[in-house]
Amino acid sequence: MSFINYSSREINCKIVYYGPGLCGKTTNLQYIYKKTNPEQKGKLISLATETERTLFFDFLPLALGDIKGFRVRFHLYTVPGQVFYAASRKLILKGVDGVVFVADSQIDRMEANIESLEDLKINLSEQGYDLEKLPFVIQYNKRDLPNIVPVDELNKVLNPNGVPYFEAVATQGTGVFETLKGIAKLVLLELKKNY
Repeated sequence: MSFINYSSREINCKIVYYGPGLCGKTTNLQYIYKKTNPEQKGKLISLATETERTLFFDFLPLALGDIKGFRVRFHLYTVPGQVFYAASRKLILKGVDGVVFVADSQIDRMEANIESLEDLKINLSEQGYDLEKLPFVIQYNKRDLPNIVPVDELNKVLNPNGVPYFEAVATQGTGVFETLKGIAKLVLLELKKNY
């Protein structure tokens, strides 16, 4: 649910990067942060406990234009991927406008991808959201590794509805901004429908 700040004439949108542990969510955000113009971004904040961390920052892309005289500011979040942090993940999904599911392309991580995607659906439905009605894209990360699942198979298992997907190597920045642009575009289309 986007938040409108009338005094600054901004619409604030929340995009959450979701996926299994060590799939590359944090790497995506760190790369975006590093490559974003300092005047267009806030601080990169890491909420860390002994065993988990959540990253977030906001940025104002100049090229995306505005909606009815309001600039759009995106707030990007990652969630802790490990299964035992369900409460944190639920909290971070509150008020979400768009979701990027980061899947680990390695063969031995398929089960973790499936579990995490199911977890996402459950956590969203507990907050009154339906993944099929939210702006949603998938990123198939770690495409540079040797033991990876072919994209066709990943789509069959993780993307039966055919949402936009992007191949990525987040450590090198490959596919990172393409993924972000893909989700931002869907969030903006949804905003335009509602305003």
